[in-house]
Amino acid sequence: MRVIITGCGRVGAQLAQLLSYEGHDVVVIDRDEESFLRLPAGFNGITMTGVAFDESTLLEAGIEFADAVAAVTNYDNTNLMVAEIASRLYDVPKVIARLYDPEKRRVFEKLGVNYVCGTTLVAERMMHKLLQGEVLIHQERYDPGVRVMEFKVPWLARRMTVGDLEVNGQARVLALQRSGRQIRWEKDMRLLVGDTVVIAARRAAWKALEDILGNLGLQA
Repeated sequence: MRVIITGCGRVGAQLAQLLSYEGHDVVVIDRDEESFLRLPAGFNGITMTGVAFDESTLLEAGIEFADAVAAVTNYDNTNLMVAEIASRLYDVPKVIARLYDPEKRRVFEKLGVNYVCGTTLVAERMMHKLLQGEVLIHQERYDPGVRVMEFKVPWLARRMTVGDLEVNGQARVLALQRSGRQIRWEKDMRLLVGDTVVIAARRAAWKALEDILGNLGLQA
């Protein structure tokens, strides 16, 4: 896949590195030549110095043949212009823009620009960690068919028992911690909010267990 990235800040450089490592053809554009120093020594893509929304620069970068464009400069208006040029003038199949100011999201949405708002994503992620928690997944090296999950019991699971988590015998609770201490349990023991559960699940139970946890507001 041929990808053009406008902006070689921390996000742009990281994105370019990841895509390059995956074998994609990457062209990075930035008006400041020194910004390319953020790219790793082994980066095998193309770098171009120029203004992100300059059409001649984009043409030189191969926008006519691009499969995707990522506009990730530090300026919302620049990202919006790049996205508009890529999608409306050159029909690039996949176009995404970085949005800094959440107040401008309506403008992006009205113009049909696909965007990622870092401010919103960080806020939502922090809220999720504060209020709902998350599931930590530890893959067992000796058996790739067994997944070990660890999570704190949320408020929605206050009426569940240990046995409710052991999906058709394909999952088994390995440890239960309450108030900072490991405790013994039976299948009919009621879970309490704040308990830490470590559970092992065979591949056949992954989806069902993830659905159970998802209904409790927990996400892997």
